[in-house]
Amino acid sequence: MTKVKQEKREKPVPEQKIKLVDEIAKKIISSNTIFIASIKGLPASQFQKIKKKIIGKAEVVMVKKSILFRAIDKTGKEKLQELKEIITADTCLMFSKLDAFALASELTDNQSPAKAKIGDIAPEDIRIEAGPTELIPGPAISELGSVGLKVAVENGKLSIKESRVVVKAGETINAKVAGVLGKLNISPMKVGFIPVGAYDAEDDTIYRNIKIDKAGALDELRTSIGKALGFAVNIGYTVKETISYFISKAALEEKALEKIYEDKTNVKQDTGGESQ
Repeated sequence: MTKVKQEKREKPVPEQKIKLVDEIAKKIISSNTIFIASIKGLPASQFQKIKKKIIGKAEVVMVKKSILFRAIDKTGKEKLQELKEIITADTCLMFSKLDAFALASELTDNQSPAKAKIGDIAPEDIRIEAGPTELIPGPAISELGSVGLKVAVENGKLSIKESRVVVKAGETINAKVAGVLGKLNISPMKVGFIPVGAYDAEDDTIYRNIKIDKAGALDELRTSIGKALGFAVNIGYTVKETISYFISKAALEEKALEKIYEDKTNVKQDTGGESQ
């Protein structure tokens, strides 16, 4: 008896899911920025708090990956396919008229420091600075030593003698490092909407690993300004910021010329009018 192989019937896609895909696809097409943010470890209460703060700046959407992928496919934009590589179960989608970096800055301002847990990925180099601690001598000596820290006892407490990077950016935080950071009350992690990537519709560009470091940017700007001032003085570029340097330099050169003239005059007088 011949067995007839039955064709497997696919379940029809629910109407509600089709409408949701269409709705998200329309949002993707009409938005200046499609932003991907990680919400891993973010408490529900803080999620809602940040979501309220950015009302009017960005719309947050939480749906399954399969829905997002279908919506991306429906837009027909080839570049958007790259977003699939950075969308995970711990990310949310955001639609905004803001520039991707302006939105990333807004989200960064609403992040909170958090203690490191075993298995966390270091967002940047985690450095323990030299200096006194509140730890007393005992087991803590070997614990700090296990992550490469040199310590000494000063005034009854442990003091770290040399600064050291205990985890590099992108590395996994192990139990020893997590324990030491906890004992030293160092909170290197960030909790909030962590920027992961974005699509800029105007430039048709995907941005990955977006990082906003305002303090670092200001320090770099100050350094650049300092270098620019010196460069402008060296090439003789005259503006209100450099004019005082040139006036001071001219005054010094005038005094130097006066001294040379006086020295030559004195020599003539000493030699009866003939210069030597």
